[in-house]
Amino acid sequence: QQKKANKKAKRQLPPAAPVPAFAKKGIDWLVEAQHTSGGWGAGSHAKQQNLDPSKVKLDPATTAFSAMALLRAGHTPTSGTYRDALRKAATFLIETVERYEKPGPRITDITGTQPQAKLGPLVDTTMTTQFLARLLPLLSKKDALRERTDAALDKCLKKLQMSQQQNGSWVAGGWAPVLQSSLGCTALELAQAAGKNIDLKKLDRARKYQQGNFNNKTGKANAAAGAGVELYAFSGAQRASAGQARAARDLVREAKRRGELKADDQVNEENLRKIGVSSDKAKNLANANEAAEAQAKRLSDETLLRGFGNNGGEEFLSYLMTSESLIITGGDTWKQWNSKINSRLSKIQNPNGSWNGHHCISSPVFCTAAVLQCITTDRDAAILIQVADKAADRQDTKDAPKVSSKR
Repeated sequence: QQKKANKKAKRQLPPAAPVPAFAKKGIDWLVEAQHTSGGWGAGSHAKQQNLDPSKVKLDPATTAFSAMALLRAGHTPTSGTYRDALRKAATFLIETVERYEKPGPRITDITGTQPQAKLGPLVDTTMTTQFLARLLPLLSKKDALRERTDAALDKCLKKLQMSQQQNGSWVAGGWAPVLQSSLGCTALELAQAAGKNIDLKKLDRARKYQQGNFNNKTGKANAAAGAGVELYAFSGAQRASAGQARAARDLVREAKRRGELKADDQVNEENLRKIGVSSDKAKNLANANEAAEAQAKRLSDETLLRGFGNNGGEEFLSYLMTSESLIITGGDTWKQWNSKINSRLSKIQNPNGSWNGHHCISSPVFCTAAVLQCITTDRDAAILIQVADKAADRQDTKDAPKVSSKR
């Protein structure tokens, strides 16, 4: 079933572009920065000036984020030039989860890291959940890591779901906690795509919390939970709407192919209901599509894209979320954005192949991992489009909070 879903997704996009030469240099640097234990670290918030990856404490969030960059570039624990590095990272994270026996949402006692201080205290759990969900479908049943990965993912998912707040976010505490909550939402989507039976009520709440930060009519995002930086809330809302937006478009496109809708019929709530989509689901999908259209119009707004004013890990993470959103929704907007963002990021690469931030998350490991995932997003199209497939298939829950496009 997983292979069929992958083949279906691949048919919906042209072949991924080769990894750019400047990105390959970044991948080489990232692997060289890996510690012998398999982990990476971003360093502490108190020592942002330390840009030496060999002199920082390792942390699960940065390890998972770096490992996902290798996955996206085409390396797995069993294939690719850097399969050994990927396997060591996977083992590091699995052992971290296995060893941590304390109750609650955390998977580590490490505190004060740059990702925790800036994104939120549960970022280790959210990012590790994402990585394990990406890893699991790549492992054969005979692989020694398969059962351990499955069990570690279940453990992380339990912690992630039980720690979600009623409004759909995850506990605040970081400088821009809207980003941590966005990562939590994506973690649930990826776990669902990997075949896990997640709580759909919680996924609804997670999406709607993010979507609630964006006003479809004005095209503006509420940056209250994003340190006052609109980009962070904007990209989180965009990522949360993407799967449902594509689901709405795919349903309407298929209905036109079957002759149930006219060729010029629009993607809206009325037409979704006309083809048999339930009332609540039609409203949610149509609202997400409206948001995605409004968000696409803002991608040339330099005031928005500058974020805090100079690049930090938060900016790079936001660009990554936008790239993922546009791969999911599809169309020419992705091509235009990808050309623009690749040009933008290639110009600020360090001579050694890395990228680093100039505020908040300054870590070259974290920033390089974010940039690499951003500029190779199309190589993950199959798994990302499964998010839309799941959004089209699922049933809405009655008690999920409603989101109005008229906020």
